[in-house]
Amino acid sequence: MDGPVERIRAALEVRGAQLVEVKALHGGACQENFRVDATLGGLPTRLALRSDAPTSLPGSIRRKDEFAVIEAAVRAGVRTPAARWLTSGLIREGSDAYFLDWVDGEALGRRVVRNPELARARKALPSVLAENLARLHAVTPPKEPGLPLKLPEAGPARFALDELRRQLDSMPGLYPAVELALRWLEAHQPTSEETVLVHGDFRTGNFLVVPEGLSAILDWEFARWGSPWEDLAWISVRDWRFGRLDQPIGGFARRAPFYAAYEEASGRTVDLQQVLWWEICGNLRWAVGSVYQGERYLSGDQNDLELIAIARRGVEMEFEALRLIRRGGL
Repeated sequence: MDGPVERIRAALEVRGAQLVEVKALHGGACQENFRVDATLGGLPTRLALRSDAPTSLPGSIRRKDEFAVIEAAVRAGVRTPAARWLTSGLIREGSDAYFLDWVDGEALGRRVVRNPELARARKALPSVLAENLARLHAVTPPKEPGLPLKLPEAGPARFALDELRRQLDSMPGLYPAVELALRWLEAHQPTSEETVLVHGDFRTGNFLVVPEGLSAILDWEFARWGSPWEDLAWISVRDWRFGRLDQPIGGFARRAPFYAAYEEASGRTVDLQQVLWWEICGNLRWAVGSVYQGERYLSGDQNDLELIAIARRGVEMEFEALRLIRRGGL
């Protein structure tokens, strides 16, 4: 990594900072993340560096677009680290990267939902997460016309279905359970939708938690113009409960307190049928995404064993989508 380290050193020096150490961060399965220790203004400074990976999941935006989304989220008052110093070719040619203010906290989902020292935080999370979602969902295309995100002209639900179909058709093998659930989604597609800025991957594992509660929301690479119910549903996808299936909101809370807090903060009435639709869609999205993660490893583009381990989860998401359809409500 000698070449990238020297480029990082040079990029920091241009901004008046001196590099001390660069360390790769593991556990993020999509983009490349590094911890950067430096001195800035004579003071020790820790930053996160986030760069485009050689390959990524379908629907992931580039880091230069993610940088713009983070700036919009910060303007909206969302609790997320400020991004700075967008740079091209920092880790490799053709890639973009930026630095983030470092925020401490626990991100590993299994620890967030189980560690005793985070018990008080888990009680506070439904309310504070709902408040941050409400701030984010107040951002609409007319308010942020410069965001480099494609508007879903036929609506968020139609866009999600078309993306699922495109991804499914490009995958090796046959997936009858996904096809069956996708047929149900087609038949029950929402007819009335609102378009707002959504995080797109709002779940346990993508926010930092300290004993006092939420410290930061991270990982904006799937941000897009979409339905507010996408984010409320995605946090309940089976895999993001980390074994705590009795706690449908991220493995740490029941639905009612979370939805009530969102209604109070946003002024919207939660549409449970649309949330159900998006939760089924989310489980299918991650079933397909899990297979894609395995393909990134099998193709030889990346050698992270976590990717091939993720692929086996697809069948669990298929089961959950069919279970929700059979149940018919949340």
